Amino acid sequence: MKSNSKVLIVDDDSDVINVLKTILEHEGYTVYSAFCKAEALQTVATVKPDIAILDVMMTTHYEGFELARALNENPSLKGMPVIIQTSIDVLTTSNSSVEQMAKEFRKDRRYKELQVLLIHDILTGEACIDYLDEAGKSVVVPVSGFVSKPVDSNNLLPVISKLLKAETVR
Repeated sequence: MKSNSKVLIVDDDSDVINVLKTILEHEGYTVYSAFCKAEALQTVATVKPDIAILDVMMTTHYEGFELARALNENPSLKGMPVIIQTSIDVLTTSNSSVEQMAKEFRKDRRYKELQVLLIHDILTGEACIDYLDEAGKSVVVPVSGFVSKPVDSNNLLPVISKLLKAETVR
């Protein structure tokens, strides 16, 4: 099935962008790219993508998380799916409140000091990032999902298709 949806890829690695762009354009997606948060926000303002795929580490250690937060807080982008591409392990739960699970994980001594927790509810598909900012404060950001790095088209394309279909239903 071909799509005419607009996808924004944000990554500081041009090779990653080129690989993703090739995969997505082959499927009929219109692809836009940015190398950092500032460039992504400019692109979003003019393009209004249907979905965004974000790297984590770019010009700062958590720039992708900060961008996800900025996108979530932008009223004109409400509901736009945001996928985080990462090599960090994702914690899974069957608790429908991933934000509540983040708080529970933070209480557990095994996870309390981790800089980043990525949490995904396997039943509802809800997901969030919980990261410690420079002051050591927990920051929770809802996202639409995660894809492992290096990105495999067999994993990425079904995630994008599912998220875009869910958005058209809303």
